[in-house]
Amino acid sequence: MSRPLMLCPASLAPRKATSSGETIMDVWQKLTAHIRRKGLRNTLGKIGKHYFFAHQELLWMERDLVSPVPPHSLKPYPPLRVKKITADNASAFARYFGDRVGTMAELAREGHTGHMHVDDQGDAVAFIWGTPRDYFDRHYYGCLFPVKPGEFFEFGGELTRAYWGTELSVDLQLELWKAMAAQGCNKVVDVCEFHNIPALKLHLRMGYTEQQRIMNIYTLFGRWRFYRETRYSGSRLDALRKPSRPPVTATAT
Repeated sequence: MSRPLMLCPASLAPRKATSSGETIMDVWQKLTAHIRRKGLRNTLGKIGKHYFFAHQELLWMERDLVSPVPPHSLKPYPPLRVKKITADNASAFARYFGDRVGTMAELAREGHTGHMHVDDQGDAVAFIWGTPRDYFDRHYYGCLFPVKPGEFFEFGGELTRAYWGTELSVDLQLELWKAMAAQGCNKVVDVCEFHNIPALKLHLRMGYTEQQRIMNIYTLFGRWRFYRETRYSGSRLDALRKPSRPPVTATAT
């Protein structure tokens, strides 16, 4: 089963700014350096996806908010403070997420629920967002993600590199789940790019299950985007699953 294609320009998606002083020689040097690192075939593929045609598959995932989180072997991390993101405190992102300050303030003004975890210097080192209503993502994918009653859509989760592989990736979500449960939600839903293996493994580690539907995003010439939802049967993540173990007691309550 699939839905009709939807079309809109991709101009709302963020792009890296190119310096006005960048010369053809600068571009050539970057290109040759990429070829040396990644090889000619990989480089040509990247150019083709960026300038001609690209297809992204976003897998819909879901989880209730009360089941125990499966056991893990993540590293501990230094104490951090959890703060609700507001338009007034978005400056805390300046050090590690300097290009997101405006976006964080904008999302807060729109009424979405955002948490940041800040260090002893007051700088945000991780953040995550949730909303119990349909979410139009104009900052990245440029499409609408519908949300059913009782659900909330989780998006925008990110940690600084120093906290990769730590328990913060779990605690970040648990804190948000508590806040959304207090708003009457009983299920979290989100999407994950099929080729983002670390993110998919994180979802499985947290006990998410597949909804067996995909948001397909097609980009033409880096400008026009088409969207289509398709469905599948079975699982597309079996290869990433580890043998099950007894669950731990951590919950979102």
